[in-house]
Amino acid sequence: MKLERARLGVNIDHVATIRNARGGVHPDPAKAAAIAQAAGADGITIHLREDRRHIRDADLDAVRAAVNLPINLEMATTDEMLAIALAYKPHAACLVPERREERTTEGGLDVARLHNQVEPFVRALRDGGSRVSLFIEPSKVQIAVAEAMGAPVVELHTGKYVELVFAGDHAAAGEELNRLREAAAYGHEKGIEIHVGHGLTYDTIRPVAAIPEVRELNIGHFIMGEALFVGLDAAVRRMRHEIDLARGNA
Repeated sequence: MKLERARLGVNIDHVATIRNARGGVHPDPAKAAAIAQAAGADGITIHLREDRRHIRDADLDAVRAAVNLPINLEMATTDEMLAIALAYKPHAACLVPERREERTTEGGLDVARLHNQVEPFVRALRDGGSRVSLFIEPSKVQIAVAEAMGAPVVELHTGKYVELVFAGDHAAAGEELNRLREAAAYGHEKGIEIHVGHGLTYDTIRPVAAIPEVRELNIGHFIMGEALFVGLDAAVRRMRHEIDLARGNA
């Protein structure tokens, strides 16, 4: 079955991680963004963390100048990040959980528990002109709260599904994939645009990309890791091809 084309957002954070390991200006995240655009990316994702472990403030303008793609700014619900986002006015602002000690984003934002904390950010960012997304677990409860907050987009966390696939627990992976499918369908029924992301690889992308309601897939770490071996252009093109195959568009 041929499905509507899904967008590929490429997260370039880990180019900055490598740069920051030694300081200086190389490799340049803005150059990575430009290569990803040329290779078929539909958007660029960057996560400006409180500790600036990868993307730095100066990268925001540099990346914007390097591409004409929509920029998706991942951000924590802090006053500092809200002020930056309102001034920067990214196309999209994705609210994510953030803990300084974590290696990467671990799990979705619990918007049901943190409703009173998150809702003012959703409202302020929407009023500021950004498309607001909430990075959440594939849960109907979380989606219902997102709807109540007025968030137009949710990004479903795919990390657990990927971990189960690589652990060889195919039964549990199938159950998690069904959770993703059910959450995507439920969110779509509520009028929410469905995105997915976290941990996706060439080996795990197709079943997720084949979910009819998914409109965008945001992928970073795996693409950047593959780029070490085949180059960033080839890694992005391969991921774009895998998504298109899954949706019957190749």
